[in-house]
Amino acid sequence: MSAIRVTVFAVQGSAPREVGAAMLVAADGIEGTIGGGALEWEAMRIARAMLAEGQDQAEHRLPLGPALGQCCGGAVSLRFEVAETLNQSPGAPLWVWGAGHVGRAVVAVMAPLPQVAITWIDDSAARFPTDIPKAVETVVATDMALLMAHAPPLAHHLILSYSHEIDLSLCHGALLRGFASCGLIGSETKWARFQARLKALGHQDAEISRILCPIGEPDLGRSPQAIAVGVARRLLKEHMHKESAVEPIHRGKVNDT
Repeated sequence: MSAIRVTVFAVQGSAPREVGAAMLVAADGIEGTIGGGALEWEAMRIARAMLAEGQDQAEHRLPLGPALGQCCGGAVSLRFEVAETLNQSPGAPLWVWGAGHVGRAVVAVMAPLPQVAITWIDDSAARFPTDIPKAVETVVATDMALLMAHAPPLAHHLILSYSHEIDLSLCHGALLRGFASCGLIGSETKWARFQARLKALGHQDAEISRILCPIGEPDLGRSPQAIAVGVARRLLKEHMHKESAVEPIHRGKVNDT
């Protein structure tokens, strides 16, 4: 018995993490997080005691205020069980098209998020960095538009290539394939031209409007990192925490609060 998986299976009131959050505790390290500082330390203490005693499963309900001195005010129920991996459910498919500056920034920001499973595509292996996060799948596709036809129909797409022609062909392919959401990097001028060209390719206005351009949140800035933060915030807010995550992003929807 080498590790204990700790999973949040019930939450009452305010708590650091949601149901399903998990961490793997070994005698000499941890993977993942259930959040909360004192909560996590207590979970680690219990898990390591189980390892030392040879106990293979347990459940504990921890009131965060009275038991741990946290000000969340709620209670968390944790399940402890012997495991070798976190074995969490895979996140929503996110296909990032392009390994330039913005693509690298987006992947760096979003790769640690359990809500997404990233596939990163470019037409040149040399364009990828050497330090790719281990959970990210990279694909070198000489013709990226052809690969779009094989994407999951409910994938989220971020089109960030170095070429407007490639971007256009990816938008065209995404509209033919179907998607949960699709964002295109570019200015309003670029998007106006793309709309006209996509209409000429036979797409209707209602279909075209499912593609979001520009992406990110312009008030955060135009640096690759600022764009990446805006993109991540939009996806998390509009898709990853909603039961309607398969619905498309519509232009102008964000910030309607």
